[in-house]
Amino acid sequence: MSEAQTVALRFMVGARTLATVRRQLVRVPLTLAEARAGGCPALPPLPAKAQGYLLTSLPEAQCPAPLGGGMLGFVRQRYTRFYVDLSLGFDAWFAGLSANTRQGLKRKANRLGGEVRCYRTPAEMADFHPRARALSARTYQERLLGAGLPDDLAALQRLAEADAVRAWLLLVEGRPVAYLCCPAVGDTLIYAHVGHDPDFAALSPGAVLQLAALRALFAEARFAWFDFTEGEGQHKRQMASGGVACVDLLLLRPTLANRALIAALARFDGGIALAKRVVRRLGAEGIAKRLRRG
Repeated sequence: MSEAQTVALRFMVGARTLATVRRQLVRVPLTLAEARAGGCPALPPLPAKAQGYLLTSLPEAQCPAPLGGGMLGFVRQRYTRFYVDLSLGFDAWFAGLSANTRQGLKRKANRLGGEVRCYRTPAEMADFHPRARALSARTYQERLLGAGLPDDLAALQRLAEADAVRAWLLLVEGRPVAYLCCPAVGDTLIYAHVGHDPDFAALSPGAVLQLAALRALFAEARFAWFDFTEGEGQHKRQMASGGVACVDLLLLRPTLANRALIAALARFDGGIALAKRVVRRLGAEGIAKRLRRG
């Protein structure tokens, strides 16, 4: 029987969490391969203490399949799970990007300059980790989302021993300004830990580092896929070679408390969607982004 775990269901505006409700849920995460295959997973038995399931990266076409059995269903998020097919080769992949994206990436790389270092061995991770960890502490991913680079160097070195991780740092005059750390699952490299120095945000160091990392991965030919994982972002959309329309589906037992929770989530998410439409209509996306991240 699958283990239930405490899942924080957040009421969020951008990167800011306004409120959190916790439920004991069984997570059913789909891999990129499973999402691309377009199937629907079989749900494991629900433990007595669990309130329901959280399915992530479920192909949108399969969304109705898990519903039924008296469970309350709610789509918390819709997004494209973007990826890069690393079998394409760098030149073919780069040519497949829009002209604006290609020109923008070249311009950003030339303007920022700097040095990119790649890390893959246990010894190299010992050099990478403290530098990236110090940088991570300053990023909005860690300050607002709690999604910074973990403290556990030993775990990173174990992945390196198995040749199951790649990491990069972008340094400007010796100062780390962006990092990327990607564990591997089989032949797929996962976009897991990323951040940049807020002092350099205007120079797009994250995009510059992402381009350099993908160039290195194409040249290495060790992995078949680069998985941008759940959620969308402009950089993912711009750099991906493909994507799968997915949803995160919440399935809860039909209790009064869970009905109230789903109603509250629906009202909140609907209000956020309306606010986003208003912001886009006013052309104020940049201001809204700064307010969300602080």
